[in-house]
Amino acid sequence: MADRSELAAFLRSRRERLTPSDVGLPDGINRRAPGLRRQEVAQLAGISVDYLVRLEQARGSHPSRQVLAALARALMLGVDEREYLYRMAGEHPPTVTGPNRIVPQSVRIILDTIATPAYVADATFEVLAWNRAAVPFLGDFDESPGADRNMVRWMFAQAVDHPSWSEESTREFARSVVADLRAAYARYPGNPALAALLTELLGVSPRFADMWATHEVEVRRTHQKHVDHPELGPLDFECQILHVSDTDQRIIVYCAAPGTRTAAIFHALATAGSK
Repeated sequence: MADRSELAAFLRSRRERLTPSDVGLPDGINRRAPGLRRQEVAQLAGISVDYLVRLEQARGSHPSRQVLAALARALMLGVDEREYLYRMAGEHPPTVTGPNRIVPQSVRIILDTIATPAYVADATFEVLAWNRAAVPFLGDFDESPGADRNMVRWMFAQAVDHPSWSEESTREFARSVVADLRAAYARYPGNPALAALLTELLGVSPRFADMWATHEVEVRRTHQKHVDHPELGPLDFECQILHVSDTDQRIIVYCAAPGTRTAAIFHALATAGSK
């Protein structure tokens, strides 16, 4: 149900928080009130000033979804704010059609400065960015085509009788990945890339098909991991998962207890070649 008074107040507050430079307009002079002028927002959204005035005064006709989308862009609304705008107008928020694969610059800075293996993956387990310390675990993706950067594809490309599948920890991790992928399937209904990945996995991996058929749904969480690395030896660490706001991306960080052999190896990987 629409709340016209709250919609009006919300539009005013979002307009008043912006400056002309935020949206690429000149600052101008004689600004007696904070924020953008109504005519500036109307220009950015492609609507009339009179119509915006009526919306901000809780008058006039019900805004269409096209107008709401234009206002969300003009006011530079975040994901949560955009959803709120639609709901206050009595509309269902637009469906997100697919995972966001643009890694924010701030996240790349985190990867480059953190002294432990870390990488970024989207909701379909596509690896989008990684740091130097993660290369011994993921491989050098700069030498790999995009299709080889999906963690689910790697995991279930292994033969059913591969020795790693005999480990309970491997099977539990695989089940958690499949449950997380099903949660993504619900968030992005009809997404062609996700549908193609599922079709591929169901066709080539009986183990994936069996796990998918259980209909387990669970967003992936932090877990303990033991790795017998062919070059680095046995490693014990925690996979900490940090969610990147407004993107549905995750930063996966390998966290070893301070003072351990694993921590020393992670630090050495992160600092190798930096001197």
